[in-house]
Amino acid sequence: MLSIESILLTDPSPILRYLVLKNIFNKKEDDPELLELRQSFCTDQRLNEFLSLQQKNGSWERLSKEDHISASPIVLTSVALCKLSFFGFTQKDECIKKAADYLIKLRSKDGSWPLRAADAMSRSKEYSWVPLQTALPLRGLGAIGYAVYPVLASSYIWLLEKMLPDGAWPTGWAGNNYGYLAGYRRMPHSRWACRSNTTGALLALSYHPEYRMSEPVKKALDMLLARETKDTANIGHDHGRIIGFEPARGFFTYFAKYDPLLTLQLCSRIGADKNDQRVKNIIEFLLSSCNNSGLFEYKQKPHFSKWVTYEILRTIESIPDTSEWQSNEPSTPFQAYPKMKKRF
Repeated sequence: MLSIESILLTDPSPILRYLVLKNIFNKKEDDPELLELRQSFCTDQRLNEFLSLQQKNGSWERLSKEDHISASPIVLTSVALCKLSFFGFTQKDECIKKAADYLIKLRSKDGSWPLRAADAMSRSKEYSWVPLQTALPLRGLGAIGYAVYPVLASSYIWLLEKMLPDGAWPTGWAGNNYGYLAGYRRMPHSRWACRSNTTGALLALSYHPEYRMSEPVKKALDMLLARETKDTANIGHDHGRIIGFEPARGFFTYFAKYDPLLTLQLCSRIGADKNDQRVKNIIEFLLSSCNNSGLFEYKQKPHFSKWVTYEILRTIESIPDTSEWQSNEPSTPFQAYPKMKKRF
C-alpha cells in the first residue's frame, strides 16, 4: 500500500510534486529532481492562465477566466501574492514587483488602505473604518516578504491601534459605536470581537518578524482558539482560495467560514505549540478527517484533495512541540445563534 506521501506525488501538477519533495521529503534545492520540476512550472496550465490575468498596473481583477465574482482588485491582488508566495515566487520576479507596487501606491496617508476601494460591494458606507481594509492587503504583502519594508510600518501601527482592549478586533467603527456583529462572527469572552476581522488581522501580523510573536498577537490567537468548533466541511477552504480552487469573495464575510486548518497555520507562525490542548485537538481533528490512506477528501472539489492534504501534513509538521506559548482562554463551545428559550 502506498504511503500518503507517495500518493501526493501522483498528482499531475509539477508544482505540488515539487512542494511535496521539498517540504515533506526534505529534498535540497540543488536536487536534480527538484530542479527538473521547477523548470516545468511553465507547463502548469492553471498557473499560466493566472499569470496572464495580471493587469498592466500590477493588479488582478479576477483570478481565473471562469471567475465572475465581484471582488475588489485590492483583495484579489492580495490573494494573488499569497498564491505566488506559496508557489515559490520571490521579490525578484517581475509579477511580484508590479503587484506590490500597485498595493503600496493605494495606501492612505495614515497607512491604511481606502475602505471603499477594499469593499467591492460598497456595503461599508456607514463605517469609518474596518480592520480588514488594511489586514487583507497587508497579508498579501507580508506573505511575499514585504512586512519589514519601512514604508509599511504605519500600516501595521494603524492595524494594531484598532485592536479592542480585550485583545481582538471589532467589525469596525460605525457612527459612534462598534459595528454590527453577526452571530457567526462572534468570539467567546468578548462583547465586540469579530472573528472575521480578528482572523484577517492575525494573518497580516503573523508574517511580521517582530509583531508575529508579540504579546498582543498571542492574546488575540488565544481568544480565537477558545472557540470550540469542528467544521469538517470547511477544512482547507482558505487554502483553496489561495491555490485557486475556491473563489475569493466577500469583505465583512471574507472569513465567514471557520477553517480549522487556517487556525492551525496561525498557530504555526505565531508560536502556539502542541502542549496547548486546543492546538492538539485541532491536529487530532484534522487527522481524523482523513481516510484510511491518510488523504483528506475535499468533497466540494475532489481534485483539490491532494493539495489540502499536503498543506495539512506540512502545517502539522511545523507546529513546535514546546515554546514560550501560554494560554489564558478556556475552550468554549460555540453556537452562532443560540436557541432562545420560549416563554410559554
